[in-house]
Amino acid sequence: MKILVTAPFHESGLKELQKHCEVIYESWRETGIIYFDEDELINKLNDYEVDIFITEADEVDASVIDKTNLKLIASTRGTPVNIDEDAANKKDIPVIHTPHRNADAVADLTVAMMLTQARKMIEIDRFLRSGKYNTGELESDEDFAEFHNRFRGVELNGLTIGIIGFGAIGSRVAQRLYKGFGSNILYFDPYVLEDHEIVLETAAKRVSLETLMTESDMITIHTPSVEETEELVNAEMFALMKPTAHFFNLARSYCINEDALYDAIKEKRIAGAGLDSFDDEPVDSENRFLEFDNVTVMPHFGGNTVDVVRHQTNMITQDILNFLQSKPLKNIWNPQT
Repeated sequence: MKILVTAPFHESGLKELQKHCEVIYESWRETGIIYFDEDELINKLNDYEVDIFITEADEVDASVIDKTNLKLIASTRGTPVNIDEDAANKKDIPVIHTPHRNADAVADLTVAMMLTQARKMIEIDRFLRSGKYNTGELESDEDFAEFHNRFRGVELNGLTIGIIGFGAIGSRVAQRLYKGFGSNILYFDPYVLEDHEIVLETAAKRVSLETLMTESDMITIHTPSVEETEELVNAEMFALMKPTAHFFNLARSYCINEDALYDAIKEKRIAGAGLDSFDDEPVDSENRFLEFDNVTVMPHFGGNTVDVVRHQTNMITQDILNFLQSKPLKNIWNPQT
């Protein structure tokens, strides 16, 4: 068996797979090639005589599947949207994936963004770097007081946090905020009932989306990109927010109306935001939200940790070993194969 790996993969997993197969490691992080075009990928898979392909960014479409001899495809994503499932099914090729591999990383970043906004860290940092504040040039104690008053923050303890989507990431955010900070949790999720273990564990209150938008001091969205979540938070919803409230999106821009959020911030109808997902990606220095000092902008880095690589490596490695030993696959996307 030959394995081609173009996804980031931990050394421990590579060593384990090398005990059983020939492994060719060409991670995009090391080669700088994010993904191969269709013909390049087909040629590479055939030239290497690849049986198992582990990828993160490459598009494994019907043509790639039909023109190669793959026996197993692994996508290091929560949802393997880069794999043509129908084509894989027709050739009885199992597709494995890595659900929730980045749930802790995204939950951590969500809370970090909340702290950043609560303590106005971006605003303070930019103001100090601007050169507009020099204690040696202050004319009075009033100037010193004005500086402190302008950037006075709030504590997460006692704040009401609204979580839209109470799945793997949303529930982890709730755990961190409730246990670590003593925040009050509201959530909107039609599929998570009041007697769910995580709901009880975090004393979360299930409410309507309108109530959540109206009553929350901070709102974070963690929904999948499916038809029912398209622009779930739109101009009407943003209009319900408190002027002192903050909004956070570490899901997909698909789930909100980005223009409506931009207008709400620009018109100072809400206090600020923390964003890791945008309509136009990849994010660069021209991103329009960077004009606001009260917005924390990240370039879709929610899962960009060394730990996520370790998590996905462990999950994929174990399932490949299961495959080689004809054992059931734990994280299989198309079990009918």
